[in-house]
Amino acid sequence: MTDRRAHPPRRTDARLNRARLVAAAREVFAEAGPGASLNEIARRAGVGPGTLYRHFPHRSDLLTAVLEDRIETLSAHARRLLAAEDADEALEQWLRAFLAHARVNQGMGSALLMEPAGASGPDCHRRILDMAAGLLARAQRHGTARADLTADDLLQLVVGIALSTAHGDDRPGRPELLLDLVLDAVHAPPRRRT
Repeated sequence: MTDRRAHPPRRTDARLNRARLVAAAREVFAEAGPGASLNEIARRAGVGPGTLYRHFPHRSDLLTAVLEDRIETLSAHARRLLAAEDADEALEQWLRAFLAHARVNQGMGSALLMEPAGASGPDCHRRILDMAAGLLARAQRHGTARADLTADDLLQLVVGIALSTAHGDDRPGRPELLLDLVLDAVHAPPRRRT
């Protein structure tokens, strides 16, 4: 039997405050980047700065919570897509969602993916890699994605698009165009290497 006094359950208002803080942080970080004002996040969440710091003593704690929340959203999307009938469409939809994720985070997610797995708190890299691997393997089993492509290669290409288009590219639709080129390569036969 576990001792409930060791870890008392969080009060409902504390859970709601935490959820409001993460939701507000998602918005503010998307607008202003990872260096955004923590006071603005607290204001939008409808709590005081003290409440923010009780839940998230360091900026990195809040950034991690936002990334975990976003990655859980991507993961739920991947689970739904794994049940979709069209494996190619599923892979494409998830890659588009991943590109949006990486771009909205203004480098937060992309930077995490470029770090060694496990180096920054939760293993976001492993979770995203597993999602991509499952969807890619399914397309490869259907014979529509080239067999020599790895999930890691695919993620690196999409992260490259996110990073190269993060700072005000003046051509609307450029990230999507670049992803279309990557998707064309996913389905192209491997080039003969000499």
